[in-house]
Amino acid sequence: MLKSRLSAWFAIWMALLTAAFYRWPDMHMLWWGAIGLSSVAGVVVGVIVHKPNRRWPWLLLATALGCFGLGDFFYNVLTDVLGLQNPFPSFVDVLYLAMYPLLAGGLLGFIRSRTGRDNRESLIDAATFTIGLALLSWIFLIDPYVRSTELTLPQKLASIAYPLGDVLTLAVFARLLTGGVRRNGSINLLGLGTAGLLAADVVYGLIQLNGSWHVGGPTDLGWVVCYSAWAAAALHPSMVQMTEPTRAATADLGGRRIALMGAASLIAPGVLLVEAGLGTVRDAAVIAACSGVMFALVLTRLAGVMGNHRQSLTRERELREATTTLVSAADAGEAISAVQGTLKRLLPADTPHVVTLVRVEAEAQLPAPGLVRVSGLAPDLRERLREFSSTLRHPLGTSDVLYLAAPTEVLQALQPTFEVLAAQAAMALERITLTAEVNRRSSEAYFRTLIHNTSDVILIVDDNDVIQYASPSAGTVFGDEHIAGYELWAFVAHDERARLAERLGRVRAGLHPHDVMDVRAERVDGSGLLVEVDCRDLRADTTVGGLVMTVRDVTERRRMEEQLIRQAFHDSLTGLANRVLFGDRVEQAVFRGQRDGSLVGVLFIDLDDFKIVNDTLGHAVGDELLQAVGKRITGELRPTDTVARLGGDEFAALIEADTMAGLELAAERIIIALAEPFPVAGESVNGISSIGLSTTIEASSAEELLRQADLALYVAKGAGKGQWRRYQSDLHTAVLERLELRAALDQAVKEHQFVLQYQPIVDLATGVPLGFEALVRWNHPTRGMIAPGHFIEVAEESGLIVPMGRMVLRQALDTAGRWQRSTAPGALQYISVNVSARQFRTPGFVEEVRQMLHASGVDPATLLLEITESLLLRNDDTVRADLDALRAMGIRLAIDDFGTGYSSLSYLQHMPIDVLKIDKSFIDDMLSSAQQRAVVTAIVQLAQTFNLSVVAEGVEQPGQRDALREIGCPYGQGYLFAKPLPEPDAFALIPKTAPFAAMA
Repeated sequence: MLKSRLSAWFAIWMALLTAAFYRWPDMHMLWWGAIGLSSVAGVVVGVIVHKPNRRWPWLLLATALGCFGLGDFFYNVLTDVLGLQNPFPSFVDVLYLAMYPLLAGGLLGFIRSRTGRDNRESLIDAATFTIGLALLSWIFLIDPYVRSTELTLPQKLASIAYPLGDVLTLAVFARLLTGGVRRNGSINLLGLGTAGLLAADVVYGLIQLNGSWHVGGPTDLGWVVCYSAWAAAALHPSMVQMTEPTRAATADLGGRRIALMGAASLIAPGVLLVEAGLGTVRDAAVIAACSGVMFALVLTRLAGVMGNHRQSLTRERELREATTTLVSAADAGEAISAVQGTLKRLLPADTPHVVTLVRVEAEAQLPAPGLVRVSGLAPDLRERLREFSSTLRHPLGTSDVLYLAAPTEVLQALQPTFEVLAAQAAMALERITLTAEVNRRSSEAYFRTLIHNTSDVILIVDDNDVIQYASPSAGTVFGDEHIAGYELWAFVAHDERARLAERLGRVRAGLHPHDVMDVRAERVDGSGLLVEVDCRDLRADTTVGGLVMTVRDVTERRRMEEQLIRQAFHDSLTGLANRVLFGDRVEQAVFRGQRDGSLVGVLFIDLDDFKIVNDTLGHAVGDELLQAVGKRITGELRPTDTVARLGGDEFAALIEADTMAGLELAAERIIIALAEPFPVAGESVNGISSIGLSTTIEASSAEELLRQADLALYVAKGAGKGQWRRYQSDLHTAVLERLELRAALDQAVKEHQFVLQYQPIVDLATGVPLGFEALVRWNHPTRGMIAPGHFIEVAEESGLIVPMGRMVLRQALDTAGRWQRSTAPGALQYISVNVSARQFRTPGFVEEVRQMLHASGVDPATLLLEITESLLLRNDDTVRADLDALRAMGIRLAIDDFGTGYSSLSYLQHMPIDVLKIDKSFIDDMLSSAQQRAVVTAIVQLAQTFNLSVVAEGVEQPGQRDALREIGCPYGQGYLFAKPLPEPDAFALIPKTAPFAAMA
C-alpha cells in the first residue's frame, strides 16, 4: 500500500514546497534547494523501494537532477549571496548543461531495456518530429543568439547550448515514446517532467533574448514540474517496467501518429510561408535542409511499412501451415516438433535462438506468459538460456511451458505471433491428451469386445495342457465354444501331438518366446481342419497364468495358397509347367547331371504356322490347338520328363536320357506326332513344328543349355518347316552370319542401298510387253548386287520389310512418273510392286500410297499392287476396307504366288482382286507332270470364272509358253522374255509412239 502511494505523497510534498517558494520569495534559496534535493532523494528512494532489474538508468536520471539542483544552488549563491546580477555565463551553466547528456543517457537506458536496440520505425518517427521542433528552436532561439551583436562569444555558445540540449532531450524522449511500447504511469510522469523542462527552457531563452530574467517568475514553475514529475516517476510502482523488456505495441502509422508526423513535416514549409509573408526569408538554407531530411525520412518510413506488411504476410502464412500441422499431429512429440520448426522459420535467417519445453511440477503454479529476463528464471533454465538476456514464454496446457530465447529486439517483434502459435500448440496438446485419455478409458472395453468377436480362438492352457479359457469363437472353429476344462490334445490330430508338444515345451523353456506353426486339428464332430497356432508364455502374468494360444483356421487360405503357387509355376491354358518352373527344373537337372554324369537334353518346340491358324480360324481355335499340342508332346515322352509351355506357341521339354540317340529319337517322335493334323472345332488343323535340341555335352550350365536350344531352334526354322536340329558348335557361325546379315540390312535401309530392276510382263500370244514388275536388289558395298532371296526373309523377321517396301514403292512410282513424262500417252500401261502383309497392315498404308501417287504424278490406274494370299485368309474388316479404298483410288490388286498358301477360294469372290499370278513352282513341272499341268489349267479356269486376269511367273522355256497359251493363260513373265533389267534397259523396251496392249 505504501509503495503504491509514494508518488502521491511525494506530489503533495512538492506542492507544499512550491507554495512556500512562491509565498515567501525572500527564502526562495531555501525552498528551491529543498525542491531540488527532494527530487534527487525521490529518485533514489524509488530505486531502493521498488528494486528495478536495472538501476543505472534511474541513477543517471538522479545524477541529472543533482546537476540541475546544484546549478540552481550555486546560481542562488552568486545572485543572493555575492550580489551578482544575472551572472551569465558562469560555471553554473556547466552544471546545467551537464544535465542534458545525463538525462539523455538515462532515457536511452530505458529504451535499450524496454525495446532493444533496433527499432528503425520509431527512430525515424522520432527524428521527423525532432527535426520539426529543432527547426523552430533554430528560428526562435539559436539563430537570434548567433546573429546577436550584444552577446559575447562565450555568451553565444552558452545560449546556443541550452536549446541544443533541449533538442537532444526531445529527440531521445520522442524515441522512447515512438518505440511502440505500452504506456504506464512512470512514462507519463517522465513525459510531464520533460515537457516542463522544455517549456521552462524555451521561455527562459526568450526572456534572455528580450530582457532580464529574475527568480520567482512563472518560468520557475516549469522546472518545478520537471523536478516533481521525474522523481514521482521513480516513486511510481510502474517504474520497474521501465527497465524490463516489454511486448512492442504496433509501430505502424496509425491516424494519431500520421497527424503528428504530418504536423511536424509542415513546420518547415509553414516557417517558410511566414518568413515570405514578412518579406524576408533569412533561413532558406536551414529550411531546405530540414525539408529534404524529413522527405528522405518519410520515404524510408514508407519502405519500412511495406517491409513490415510483407513480414506480417509471411508470419500469417507460417501460422496457417503450423495450424494445419498441429491439427493433424498424432502425438505430443509431433506437435512440439511442428512448433519448433515454425519458430525457426519465423525468426530472421541465421538468428541464434533456443527453443525449450519445461515441465512444471503438478503442485506448482504456471508462470504468466510474456517477455521476461533470463536472469529471473530458475537456475537450471537460466543455464540453458545463458547466451541470451530475454526470453518469451507461454504455458502449454497445465504442465508445460514453452520458452523461446533470442535477441531481445527479435523477441519483441515476434511476441504476438509467438503467443498465437503457443495458444494453438496448447490446444493441440490438449486435444492429444484428451484423445489419449479417451482411448485409455475405452481400451479395456474395446479389447473385451474384440476378443469376444474375433474369428481367432484365444486359448489359455495351464502346465498340464488343460484349457482354462476359450474365447467364444471356439464354437465356429472347433464346433463347441464350451471347451474349457478339456485337454488340448483332444482337438489335435494324433500324428501332430508329438510335434506340438515339443514346440510347447520349447515355449515354456523360453527357447521360442513367440512361435507360430501350422497344425492339423480336429473338430468336435471329428472332421479335420488346418489351424495356425501362435503361442506365448504368459505364466508370469498374474492376470493370465498360462500359455496363451491364438488359433486361426487357415484351411481355406492354405488351399488358396497352393492354388496360387500352382498358377505361379504352371501355364493356365495347358496346365503344363511355365517358364519359371521349367527353368528351375533345368537347373536341378544340370546339377544332377554334373554330379552323377547323366545326360540332360532340352527341346525348344515352336509351331511353324500358328499365326496363320489364329488369323484364319480365330484365337479360340488357336487355344484348343495349343492344348492339343501340349497333350501330344506329353504323350510322346516319359512321365519323368518335364513338358512346359514357355509362351505363345513355344513349348519346351526337359529329358534326362542315357544316350544322345535317345534324345534325338524323342525329337524325331515329336516332329512326326505334331505333323499329324489336329481335329479342332470341326476343322483339321496343321501342327507342323520346328525343334531345337541342346544337351549337356555342349553346355555346362542351365543358362547355356537354354540358350543353345534357342539357337538350334533358330537354325531349324531357317531350314524349313517340320525340321529339328541339334546344337553343335558350328551352328554359331551360321547364326552369327544371319545376325550380321540383319545388322547389315538395317544399315542398308538407313543408307538407301537398295535399287530396283524391272522385269516385263508380256502378252503370250504376241510377245508384246504389257508392263513391268519392280523387283528390289541390294546393292551391297562389298558383295555387289544381292538378290532378294538372300535377305527378304530376314527383313520380314526383323520388320525392316516395312521401311524397305515404302522405299521400293516410292522409287517405282518415281520411275513410272519419269517414264510417262518421257513417252507418248498410254505407252506405259502399268507397273506392279510387291507389298508384304506386314507393310500392308501398317497403320496409314493407304494414305502413304495416296501421297506417293500425288508426289510422283502417276495415274493410280498405272499402279498394280501384288499381295500374298495370307493377307486375305482372315476375314479382317480392316484389310477389306483398305483394299476397297485402294480400288476406289483406281489402283489394281494382284495375288502373288497364287496356289502356294492355304487354299480358301471364297476371298476371290468377296475381295476386290484383279489379277492372279501363278507361282513359278507350278510352271517348272507342267511339261513333265500331267498333274501339275492340270493344276495350272484349273487355276486359269478359276480365274476366268471370277473374271480375273492371269499371269504365269517363271516362264523360262518356249514349251512352257506354248503350253500356257494352249490352256488359255494370256500373260506371262520370266527369263524367256527378259531378266530383271536396270531402269535404262527397261525404259528402252517401252514403245515411244504406240501404246502397250491393255491387260484384259
